[in-house]
Parts: sequence; C-alpha cells; structure tokens
Amino acid sequence: MIRVLFVCLGNICRSPMAEAVMRDLVEKEHLSHRIEVDSAATSSWHIGEPPHRGTQDKLKEYDISTKGMQGRQLQKADFNHFDYIIGMDESNIRNIRTMVGNPDSPKIFRFLDLTDHQKDVPDPYYTGNFQETYDLVLEGCHALLEKIKIENQM
Repeated sequence: MIRVLFVCLGNICRSPMAEAVMRDLVEKEHLSHRIEVDSAATSSWHIGEPPHRGTQDKLKEYDISTKGMQGRQLQKADFNHFDYIIGMDESNIRNIRTMVGNPDSPKIFRFLDLTDHQKDVPDPYYTGNFQETYDLVLEGCHALLEKIKIENQM
C-alpha cells in the first residue's frame, strides 16, 4: 500500500481539498486498493472539524465527496506511516520537517514542485479564492498520481 499525506496549516481548506481530489482520481483509476490518502494540519486549531464550507462547496461542484473527513494534526508517527508527505506551501514544509524530526527526507516535498508552477498553493481561508486553489490542487494531484504510478510501477 502506498500512503499519501497532504499537509497544510489548519487541515480545513487546502489539504482536505487535495485529499478529496486525490481520492477521487485514485478511485477513477481503480487504484484504491493500492493507494491510501489522508490529510493533516501543522496546527491544532481545527482538530475534529469538517472541511471549510468553501472547500465543501467547491468540491460539491465537481461531485467530489468530503464525507467523513475531519481535521487532525500531524503526528511524528506519520513520518513512518506515509510514503509521500506533501506540504501545500513552504511554511508547511518547514513545520513538517520540524514536527517529524527528519529535515532532509525526500518523502517530504512542496505540492506544486511537481508542476510547472513551483509555488505555494494559496490558502483560500485568507484569499477566498477556492477556485484557484481547486485548479492548482487538481493539477498537482494529477502530477502526483503520475509520479506514484511511475515510481511504484503501477
């Protein structure tokens, strides 16, 4: 089983959006039995909360479910459990590396470094632009899925 963890600051906007989109892509490619997807926060602000209403509304437009999703905080044990730990921005990457105690691991990387954008995913909690975030997340998830399929010969 290949395990993927998306991480952002609060685990209510960007990382749950990426989790839901990636799960949807994995299901459509009939790889759910091979790829597990989750998300987490570097902060403890929204533990147990569902995704932000804006995230839910945007995903609903594309018929992507957030059912059962709730915020959780990144744990040190996540480093050993997950094969790919993806931060949505550079600040998340710094926090992830500190929290899991492994600053140089190649399994930790910034989401959009897999695309031509090579920038941070803007936080719609602050920008209000859930469409921009969705578009970038969709592109990043496609790139990540291709990376996983190549690296794991799927």
